[in-house]
Amino acid sequence: MKAKICILVLILFGLTIPVFAQTPEELIAEGDQLLMEVQDLETANQILSNYRKALELQENKYDSFWRIARIMYYIGSHTEKKKEKKKIFGQAVYYAKKAVEEEPEKPDGYYWLAVNNGKVGETRGVLKSLSLVKPIKEALNKVIELDRSYEDGGADRVLGRVFFKVPGIAGGSKDKALEHLLKSKELGPDDVVTRLYLAEALLAKKEKEKARAELEYIINLEDDPRWINAIQENKAEAKKLLKKKFK
Repeated sequence: MKAKICILVLILFGLTIPVFAQTPEELIAEGDQLLMEVQDLETANQILSNYRKALELQENKYDSFWRIARIMYYIGSHTEKKKEKKKIFGQAVYYAKKAVEEEPEKPDGYYWLAVNNGKVGETRGVLKSLSLVKPIKEALNKVIELDRSYEDGGADRVLGRVFFKVPGIAGGSKDKALEHLLKSKELGPDDVVTRLYLAEALLAKKEKEKARAELEYIINLEDDPRWINAIQENKAEAKKLLKKKFK
């Protein structure tokens, strides 16, 4: 009864009821939960806001630095204008580098540094981005050294893609791409991105039936409600590739 009277008095006199601020841990946990269900830029920007608020409250800012780089990767990937994409990925690289500086013996910063540098390269074009290949490889090899299983074999997945996309004269190799992607598949057998990249690498090696098996695996994989949007996006890409290459 006393509590109800106090609240009524506050309301009558125009006073606000104190709201307890969230801790950095709570802000991060909320952002992480939203990330598993993210399907639009509005939600992605809410996640970014959570991580930025956590960053302001932390002494050791590592957990926020690399998460900001991660969600900016999503935002940049789903932004249409090329100039804006380049800016977002550039900012993500900055935060990933800060994560590496804060905790040089943890894999998160190196991984998101590599993937965002890769996206910076995509916005420039392959030939204009060859100077990024070496630092991308170095960052990914550091992830392999620290924790090869990180992001379901993420370092091998991205290295495989780098070797696949880069011209041979600049260090690209379809054989090395296949090697890394098979290792990534071993570490994360249900990762749809790895399977999609692997299918493309197998097609490049003229191993069509193996590629078909990878694409059909993606299409028939049961949806995980935690990552439903990412899975459905890659299922759509697998269907396109299957239709294009196996008419």
